[in-house]
Amino acid sequence: MSAATNPNRGDIAPDFHVAIIGGGITGINLALGLQARRIPFTIYERAPAFGEIGAGIGFSPNAERAMAAIDPTILAAFKAAANPNGEDYFQWVDGHATEELLFKLHVGKDGFQGGLRSDILDAWASLVKNPTSTVQFGKTLASIESPSPNSAVTLHFTDGTTATASVVIGCDGIRSRVRQLLLGESSPAAHPHYTSKFCYRALVPMDRAVATVGQYKAGTRFMHNGPDAHVITYPVGGNKVLNVLVVLSDNGGWTDKTKHTGPGSKEEVLDAFAGWGPTVRGIVDLMPEQMDKWAIFDMLDHPAEKYNKGRVCIAGDAAHATGPHLGAGGGMGIEDALVLSELMDAAARGVGSVEKALEAYNEIRYERTQAVVKMTRRACLLFHWQVEEVGNDGVKFGREIAPMFLKVWECDQEKMVEEALAKLEG
Repeated sequence: MSAATNPNRGDIAPDFHVAIIGGGITGINLALGLQARRIPFTIYERAPAFGEIGAGIGFSPNAERAMAAIDPTILAAFKAAANPNGEDYFQWVDGHATEELLFKLHVGKDGFQGGLRSDILDAWASLVKNPTSTVQFGKTLASIESPSPNSAVTLHFTDGTTATASVVIGCDGIRSRVRQLLLGESSPAAHPHYTSKFCYRALVPMDRAVATVGQYKAGTRFMHNGPDAHVITYPVGGNKVLNVLVVLSDNGGWTDKTKHTGPGSKEEVLDAFAGWGPTVRGIVDLMPEQMDKWAIFDMLDHPAEKYNKGRVCIAGDAAHATGPHLGAGGGMGIEDALVLSELMDAAARGVGSVEKALEAYNEIRYERTQAVVKMTRRACLLFHWQVEEVGNDGVKFGREIAPMFLKVWECDQEKMVEEALAKLEG
């Protein structure tokens, strides 16, 4: 419930300003939420322009509902950029031996659509009004100075410049500088940890994909499970390319566990799937000869004890980085943006303090987001047949994996916002 529907809220305080560190999925959704509520903000992004690494991404039903609640134009822009579903199902198959269907899960009509990360972020970035005054690129945060409670926060950047804000929200991703400053750089929770999984990503021209696996398998989403690995494929870019994500269990090949990327090769992928079925081998044979590989980090082993301190908080991957295996990381950041948009709207209009608003955000979001990090790690073990009591049994797999996805998708976001505002107002 925003100020437009709550007559008890006053006008925005004249000096209220939100600093958003990072202009990725969480940061730009938060910015658009503040913009819709007329809350002044500035995005500080270290890159020279908005951009997303990686190839494809999908957003779950709860993420779409959160987009609409933040601002309906966000959902409309996403839908315009997203690829239509071939079928409204997740389908897991035995990619190793039989190539038979293990389990399928309905995602809802036109649900869990995906697309190119860059296309989606560009669509959202186009919604930002007055970007020359609300976005500063090439800004890398060095430190945060909070002289005393209830006072403005000063940001120091590596280029020697400074800025002040009423509140600082770190949306700066898995290697968050705000998290380091909030928790202390020596804290294990200040840094994400390697999950012993890594991945390869590629975009394959659709004509080549269809020639290899056929129109049906190339035209809808499939997950190919097997021993110590899995492969996800789905069409993006207006069905012009097939997004391929290969996830491998690390058997000692990733030597520097602090690095997020490293040089890879098609040969490594082909070797990993040498004993698999023809569909998976055909897919990986379409990948380019030279590729980077990406270590998968999360914050399960050393989670942040809380997401806020004073007038500073963290959101999205900065707060609860997770792997991609439930397709939930981006959606969790968008839900964070929804709650923070409403709490900042209230605090800016004199309902409670900024500090209390961030406490309410932490209390409402902590349990759910931490549960998603834990479930995501477990999901990958299931995909890799590394859960002994489940293995490659499709019935047992479905019984365990379906509740995980449904727990993510079926969040009552209206209630979540109401409870957050009640904590602020109480």
